[in-house]
Amino acid sequence: MAKKTKLTNVEQVTDYLLKLEHPLKPVVEVLREIVLSSNNEIDEQIKWNSPSFYYSGEMKSFDPKEYKRDIVVFNLHKKDVVLLVFPTGSKISDQTGLLKGNYPDGRRIATFSSMDDVKDREDDLQTVLREWIMMVDK
Repeated sequence: MAKKTKLTNVEQVTDYLLKLEHPLKPVVEVLREIVLSSNNEIDEQIKWNSPSFYYSGEMKSFDPKEYKRDIVVFNLHKKDVVLLVFPTGSKISDQTGLLKGNYPDGRRIATFSSMDDVKDREDDLQTVLREWIMMVDK
């Protein structure tokens, strides 16, 4: 019997999206492209049972429970919106107003309910991602 090879992180995300049954699947796919194209040191994986994006560059040592490498996680549990959860969003200097919420754990959320939302807020999303990259402890 042939040994089954493990999918790469990118293949896992692609496979996840191929199987995804969500009314806003096109929105999810475009948001994925925007996140990945915003910086060449952003990579993707499946984490917390969803597409997740993380900083793949060099960083100073830190406690893994701090989630300093994690940038944004898709939350696809609702059918009428796509939530982008930034686990350390409160640390981002968001001048765009994209990130919402004041959660005690420091996360902030961006909400997209249509392709028009994505088009209207694409620059804001890229700005927030660049702000996140600038605060990385390298």
